[in-house]
Formats: sequence, C-alpha cells, structure tokens
Amino acid sequence: MTHSGAKPIWRQIPKSVWALGFVSMLMDISSEMIHSLLPIFMLTTLHASSLSIGLIEGAAEATALIVKVFSGVLSDYLGKRKSLALIGYSLGALTKPLFAIAGSNGMVLTARLLDRVGKGIRGAPRDALVADITPPEIRGAAFGLRQSLDTVGSFLGPLLAVALMLLWANDFRAVFWVAVIPGVLSVMMLLFGVQEPKHLRRAQHGNPIKRANLRRLHAGYWRVVTIGAVFTLARFSEAFLVLRAQQSAIPIALLPLAMVAMNIVYSATAYPFGRLSDSVSHRKLLGWGLVVLIAADLVLASSADWRIVLAGVGLWGVHMGMTQGLLAKMVADTSPADLRGTAYGFFNLVGGIAMLLASVMAGLLWDSYGAEFTFYAGAGFCLIAVFILVAHRRGSTDH
Repeated sequence: MTHSGAKPIWRQIPKSVWALGFVSMLMDISSEMIHSLLPIFMLTTLHASSLSIGLIEGAAEATALIVKVFSGVLSDYLGKRKSLALIGYSLGALTKPLFAIAGSNGMVLTARLLDRVGKGIRGAPRDALVADITPPEIRGAAFGLRQSLDTVGSFLGPLLAVALMLLWANDFRAVFWVAVIPGVLSVMMLLFGVQEPKHLRRAQHGNPIKRANLRRLHAGYWRVVTIGAVFTLARFSEAFLVLRAQQSAIPIALLPLAMVAMNIVYSATAYPFGRLSDSVSHRKLLGWGLVVLIAADLVLASSADWRIVLAGVGLWGVHMGMTQGLLAKMVADTSPADLRGTAYGFFNLVGGIAMLLASVMAGLLWDSYGAEFTFYAGAGFCLIAVFILVAHRRGSTDH
C-alpha cells in the first residue's frame, strides 16, 4: 500500500485501474457512437414511437444490470475477475455489426440486448476488481478516475458520430460500422494491459449466494441498494435527452452533441467528486446530487430551446459525476471483500428493474402528455428519493 501523502492521489491509483479506465473509454467510444444516434435512427428510419424507444432502452439497460448479478456471483465463486470481464467486453465488440445491418425495431432490440448482456457480464467483475486492488483510503478516487475515463469515451463517441454524420450525409449505418474498431481495441487493451493480482484469488470456492454468505451482506449494504434503486427511478434513460434535443430543431447530424455536452461535464466532475467522497458525508453528497437532478429536470421541462436543453443536459452530467462513483464506493465499503462481485450484482439487479420501470414510464408519459410532463415527473421522483435519503440519515453508509 502506498503511504498517504507520499505522492499525489492520482499517482497512488494502481496501474491496472488506469488500464481498466482506458478499456472502458474505448468501449464507450464504440457504444456511444451508436447509442447517441440510435434513438433518432429508430425514430426517423425505423419509425419507432417514443414508447418503443423507451421500452427498448429500458429493457437493454435493465438486462445489463440484471446480468451483473450472475457475473458478480460467478466472479466471487471462481475468485477471478479479469476472465469474465474479457468475455463481456468481447461480446460487446462482437454485437456492434448487428446495429449496422438492423432493418427493424426487433433487430435493434436483439442487438441492444446482446450488447447489454456483454456489459452485464463485465460490469460487476470489473468494479469488484477495482475495489480488490485499490487501498480503501483512495477507493473513491479510483472509482472516480475509472468513471471519468469511461465518460471521456462517452463524449468522444458522439463527437466522432457527429463528424462522420456530417462527412457522410447522415449515413447512420456507415457510422455504426466504424464503431466496431474501438470495440476491438478495448478487448486488446484488457487482454494485455490489466493484471489481476493472484494473491487476491480465493483459495476455496464456496457458493457466494448461500444463506450464510448472504447474511454477511448487512443492513448498511441493503440501504445502499435501496438508495441506488430510487436514484435510478428518478433518472430514466438518457435516450430521452436526445429526443428532447431533437425537439429543438437541431439538425439530425448534430443531435449527438447533447450527449457530448452531458458526458464532458460528467467526465470533468466524476474524479473530483470521487476524491471528495473519500472525506465528506456520503448522505450529503448524494442529497446535493439529487438537488442537481431536480434542477436538470425542471430546466429540461421548461423549454425545447437548444440553449435551455444544453443547460439541462449539463446539469444532468453534474448529477452523474456526483453520484455514480460514490454509489460504487458505498457498495465496496459495505460488503465483504470475497463477496464484492455478488454485492455489485444484487445492487445492479435492483437498479436494472428500476431502470426498466423508469424508462417505460417515461416513454408512456412522453407519448401521452409530452416531454414537459415527463421531466416534471422525473423531478417528482427525485423528491421521493430525497425523503428516502433523509429517512436513512442515521444509516451506516454515512461517515
């Protein structure tokens, strides 16, 4: 372990965490080149409804989060994280060509589900690996760094998509084919750049989900699970940010800039807030994150003017930077080391169900009452989350 104060925090973070960050960045470039265009591709080329888009996006993200249960449990059982992560990233890379050849909403749904299965397989083992190899006192910074690099990919991908759409006269499918390249590079980076420490592998492989083990996930952990689920209900799929931008009469080729703006802010704030989470009250930081999300919803509901939409998605990005790395750290802090994969798995199972419900609800509200009502409803769920957070103010997840 590196002694605190000997060198800057970012230099104390293990090299494999940096490598995992770049792995995430490359895969996110690949994924976001597609995902930033997908809602508009479905709306204009495949003539999908807002409800269909919400259902597909919600089902896809829920699938990823639910699959994390099984990959997390399996990574604890085997005592290995990297091999499962490698399978997940490889599946993600292999599914990218399916988007380029999709001719129906059903094909898009199939591609999204397979892609998100890959994300689900890799997510929990990767997060558990970050927790395994990082000293507890800088764990928030490590999760913030990985999330920040991941989010760099989330804005580079849409930027590249915009450039190629302008260059190729809105040829969605050509952009989707190019997205295959960074996906393959991500797998190569993981294969050769990440080392799984052998001394952290378990010598004996018991069943992580037997009753005796699950009892070791104490009340503090389940409080984090509850809070994370409510946060997800309050924050539906980001596809609706792109649909809101589309209402502002922005040219189709420029619509991914909405996601670029959000992810630039997300990337810029994830590491600083991750570091901050190592030294301040978790409850207060989560609470302020919800306040920012309420502000984002209200701004997005107020107008479809592109400047207002830009401000709203920027606030959305601040919220993500404040809360996502912190929730990952809270899971690590409230779960035993040998059950971290399982802990992340159950955390994401509950979050996956919440994401599906939130996105379907958002699609129904959007089709029935319009975009404004959808974002006002999001603000209402945020207020519910605030009340739940206050109810848990004496929980063991706080400092």
